[in-house]
Formats: sequence, structure tokens, C-alpha cells
Amino acid sequence: MAAPITEKTEVWGNTVLVEFDEGIAWVTLNRPGKRNAMSPTLNDEMVRTLDALEGDPRCKVLVLTGAGDSFSAGMDLKEYFREVDESGDTGLQIRVRRASAEWQWKRLSNWSKPTIAMVNGWCFGGAFTPLVACDLAITDEEAQYGLSEINWGIPPGGVVSRALAATVSQRDALYFIMTGEPFDGRRAAEMRLVNEAVPAARLRERTRELALKLASMNPVVMRAAKVGYKLAQEMPWEQAEDYLYAKLEQSQFLDADTGRQKGLSQFLDEKTFRPGLTAYLND
Repeated sequence: MAAPITEKTEVWGNTVLVEFDEGIAWVTLNRPGKRNAMSPTLNDEMVRTLDALEGDPRCKVLVLTGAGDSFSAGMDLKEYFREVDESGDTGLQIRVRRASAEWQWKRLSNWSKPTIAMVNGWCFGGAFTPLVACDLAITDEEAQYGLSEINWGIPPGGVVSRALAATVSQRDALYFIMTGEPFDGRRAAEMRLVNEAVPAARLRERTRELALKLASMNPVVMRAAKVGYKLAQEMPWEQAEDYLYAKLEQSQFLDADTGRQKGLSQFLDEKTFRPGLTAYLND
């Protein structure tokens, strides 16, 4: 189930809707008649949306979903590929590709606030890129996933294969890339492409529950933790150690709430917050 369209829903351009809800920005790809296929217009509007929400205090967590019965069917074959190719304009092709990459992985994967993909239906082809770029993902267990490009005589486009390599095993990735067979949300969770698969009736509730938890966290420390992990995984151990200590020190400097000092005091002095350790700690 996608974020419902309510009186609080704001129209951000022709293809994007945003609703603010207790620190959550529900960002909905809004081309339901095209199963939210990503067109050049949608890509441009999502770049602007991410820019605006990064500095919007109403947004502490971003949830990305799709209108109607789809997350996204991938890239719009007509508007993104055929019309751009037929234009014969090399500059246009470069600009269109740049906007697509800009929001779908360059910005989204290292966005300063927590992000959750809520997969409410079809998720095909190019849609795997923003799905993986989001920090976490919850899916309808009946949602349909697919990498059907092989059936059209082409390999997966953009950085879809790179996104798969970052999340699922080689055996699973190659099986679905090479066969083009679809799979459902349950299989996506088994493969760890997503964190959880839940019944459609619980999808928004579970996603909101997770988003509210993330919204309650210290935002400076949250950013340091998530960005630190994503960048460090590509580094040698020595470089990662230096980088992560630098992120730790940076977060202490930027954190006006002094979360480290408060956390240590709660654990060591007040003994009021010992998650998962109560049964093991006596003093």
C-alpha cells in the first residue's frame, strides 16, 4: 500500500507527491498510469525534491514509494529511451542520464537523512537502483520484482547490476539477471534485497513504525553512522579505521545535543538505558 493521498499531500511538480507526517516525508512517485516508470521529467523533479527535503526541518526520515499498485516499473522506455534516442541530441542524452543517476543513486545513497524504500507493488529494472540506494527497505510480500531486460535482448541498464552486487549473493543476482524470471517480496526478503516482507495490509504501518524509530534518533550521529558504513565498506581496513574515527570526532563536534555524553551517562551513571543487556549487567 502506497502513502495515501490526503489533504496533507503536497504536489511537488507533475510526477512527485510529498506528505509530511511526524518527521516522515512520504515521497511518492506519481505516474500510476505508467506504473511509476521513471521519465526524464520525474528524474528532474526527484533531484529537486531531494535537494529541498534535505534542508526541510519537517523531514527527518524519507520514505520512497509509488502511487497505485507499483513502486516503479523502471525506466520509461518511450520517454527515457526512444524519444531521447530519436532526438539525435547527444547533449540531451547526457543531461537525461545525469539527472537519472543523480537522484537514483548518487544523492540518495549518501543522503544526509535516513531513507526507507516502501515497495508496494511492481519493482522492475531500473527501479532496483533507488531501491538499493535507500538505507532500508520494507516490501509487500506479494510485490512483484523482475530484471526482464534479457528478454528484450539487452543487459540490465544503468547501475542496476552494481546495485544487486551490493545487496544479494552472486548466485541470486546472476540467476535473475540471466533468466529474466520474476520473484515476489518474500523471495526479495530471503535474498536480503529488502529488510522485511509483510502483508500488504501492514506495509504502511510497519514502514511508519520503522521511520518513527529512525526519526527519534540523534540526526548528527545517524548521518555519521550510515554514511560512515557505506563509504568505509569500499576502503582498506587501515583507511577505514582512520576515516571512521574522523567521522566519530566530526559527529561529536557537530552534535549540539551532546548525544555521546548523554548516552554514556545513561549507561554508566544513571543506569537507565541498557538495551538488551539488563539481564547480564548487575552494576
